[in-house]
Amino acid sequence: MEQKDFKINELADNGFLNVEIDPSLDLFEEIDKLKKEKNAVVLAHYYQEPDIQDIADYIGDSLGLAQHAAKTEADIIVFAGVHFMAETAKILNPGKKVLLPDLKAGCSLSDSCPPALFKAFKDKHPDHLVISYINCSAGIKALSDIICTSSNAQLIVESLPKEQKIIFAPDKNLGGYINKKTGRDMLLWNGACMVHELFSLEKIIKMKERHPKAKLIAHPECEDPLLRIADFIGSTTQLLKYTETDNAQSYIVATETGILHKMQQNAPHKTFIAAPPDNACACNDCPHMKLNTLEKIYLCMKYELPEIIMDEELRVAARKPIDRMMELSKQLGLAG
Repeated sequence: MEQKDFKINELADNGFLNVEIDPSLDLFEEIDKLKKEKNAVVLAHYYQEPDIQDIADYIGDSLGLAQHAAKTEADIIVFAGVHFMAETAKILNPGKKVLLPDLKAGCSLSDSCPPALFKAFKDKHPDHLVISYINCSAGIKALSDIICTSSNAQLIVESLPKEQKIIFAPDKNLGGYINKKTGRDMLLWNGACMVHELFSLEKIIKMKERHPKAKLIAHPECEDPLLRIADFIGSTTQLLKYTETDNAQSYIVATETGILHKMQQNAPHKTFIAAPPDNACACNDCPHMKLNTLEKIYLCMKYELPEIIMDEELRVAARKPIDRMMELSKQLGLAG
């Protein structure tokens, strides 16, 4: 059996290349070498562990990563994120080889909206236009009319006629937040992100009492009771920018803890406190995001596996609502 065939068999069982690495290797140096040798770029989400953020060529949220993947001139895109993000990169730049260090790096929000069930739901409401949050699978994108992000969802919804009936998927919390902001009554798919639903309102209120000068900032994927007491609500990138420009010196951050690394880097004189979840842990990590490691990124680049392969018909269908978002964003004067 050839060496590469062996690796493929290992991958089939594990979702990643389970290969022993020489412990003396400097992975930072080796990854940098592979980038140059293979003309590869590493894109990382803000929720990745600090070491991965530090070796990334670009760090961003779902939208920023998609935009960067679409315009990169690299031959290989290594996506340190979750499956739907790597799919989006392939949708936007099909000529590139897109690698995901661990195929099991899924997403609870994306998984909460199976395409077959959503299609049946959509078919029951043929007069509704479908707006889907970018944090969804290619199958859901292909069933959508417009894709949105947490930063542009409100303006995209407001750009449509008030009489237009809308299905919003897959995040009920983001959809509910947009309904409240716009006065709409969009029909919401009952999906959610496990990370943003695990925050403990009771613990956060007690934390605010202990840190009276700290501002509570939250992602709109959080549940409504938490959003009601937040000082600022925004997308991951908006939260990051807010902490850079706002006058407060401390923040309680209600989103995945990975973002605290970049917040601390960009505002080292400020204090950032992870909002506590409703369990025994002190912070709220996404178990899917954290499946990626430096070791997996190194092996993924070395053997160019696991690779994202997509049916062309699905890819073309999934791209249409993303292009529609980009068109609307230009009309509305948004970056994306």
